[in-house]
Amino acid sequence: MMRLALASLGLVCALSACEPPPAFATADKRQHTLNGRIEGDVVVASAARGDVVLFLYDAARPPPPEGTGRPLTFTVVPEAVAFANAGEGEVGPHVAPYAFSLVPPGNYLIKGFVDVGHDFVPWYGVTADTNSGDIGGAAVDPVTRAVRVVQVGTTADGTPVPALGVTVSFSDAARVPVDRPVFQERSGAAVATMRSAPLTLTLDAAPIDEKGVFQPLPVFLARLVDADGDGVPDDSNGDGTPDFWPRVVVRKLADDASSPLLDENDLDRNGVLDDQGVDYEHVNPVTGDTIPKDGKPDLVVLAAGFNFASLVPQLVDGTGRPNPNPLPVTRLELQVLPRALDVSNPAQPGVLKALPFGRYAVTVIQSTGQTWRVPNELSPGLGEAVGLPSLAAQSFVIEVPRP
Repeated sequence: MMRLALASLGLVCALSACEPPPAFATADKRQHTLNGRIEGDVVVASAARGDVVLFLYDAARPPPPEGTGRPLTFTVVPEAVAFANAGEGEVGPHVAPYAFSLVPPGNYLIKGFVDVGHDFVPWYGVTADTNSGDIGGAAVDPVTRAVRVVQVGTTADGTPVPALGVTVSFSDAARVPVDRPVFQERSGAAVATMRSAPLTLTLDAAPIDEKGVFQPLPVFLARLVDADGDGVPDDSNGDGTPDFWPRVVVRKLADDASSPLLDENDLDRNGVLDDQGVDYEHVNPVTGDTIPKDGKPDLVVLAAGFNFASLVPQLVDGTGRPNPNPLPVTRLELQVLPRALDVSNPAQPGVLKALPFGRYAVTVIQSTGQTWRVPNELSPGLGEAVGLPSLAAQSFVIEVPRP
């Protein structure tokens, strides 16, 4: 009877020119966005084993060390799939499929790593990065070996064109050499106050190896930058000081006591400035004239850098050329200036008229792309609820007091 009913329905539809009922997009743009996908294989040439973690980035906002972009999304190829039928010690290459679905049209970068330590947890900043021994990888151009920009295009009618056959390669040549640059401020104070004079802080490498946070041997990899290979340290911003790794960012946090780790003007934590947010007056550094607020949220940082003068003799060879190999150190002197910048457009930073009052986080960026930020989830009152250790030194902030 069911078969007869279905046949009868088909006959009625044929006679009456049945068509699907009309569908109308709602006011919510997310419900009528056309998305594509990116698919391909991970290829691992290594005897190392672990889950293969892949991150998708907006090509205009690359991750450290090239930029400060955050992943748009991630996917994991489980170890059992990535290394199916692989014998112990076999270098491979080992091949397995991966896919990113629901990818809007645009240009993307794919980077990732083999989680050899089996300690990647994406939900917390203190567990969402590579450690010593992990194997790095990326989607690269097969000829130049440069990181490849993957495009999800569209047809003339706006239909997304998927990016297929995108290979993401991993090899021992990209093995991560050190743990993350975990640090604490040497004085042990919970707060350092930034006023009208420069602030000098000492950052010490701070091992952590408890309750799921495994960073037993953190170091800073000190190195002068010579990107053009001319034997002279680069000075990309023309300030008379050579470019140096590690780098540091001192960013303003949101004024929200209930969420003390939120960055100002990024309340949804996606790494992109919110459409609405706090805006500040700027100043013309040449004339001193005030530049009114423009109605756009600012990305506020304090001017800061490391004082590495004492390390220079170890950062160059006998002829004064920068050593290509980094120098592992466990202490760095950080200098923070009483000068606030809006870097919402990194190519043209704006100078703020005054120091915005509030709390500021300190992030150290290693040349390997690894980062560490304080304050973080290990701050007392935050980590305990999710089984992370509670470490008072990891709640440190720089504070600009109210005028």
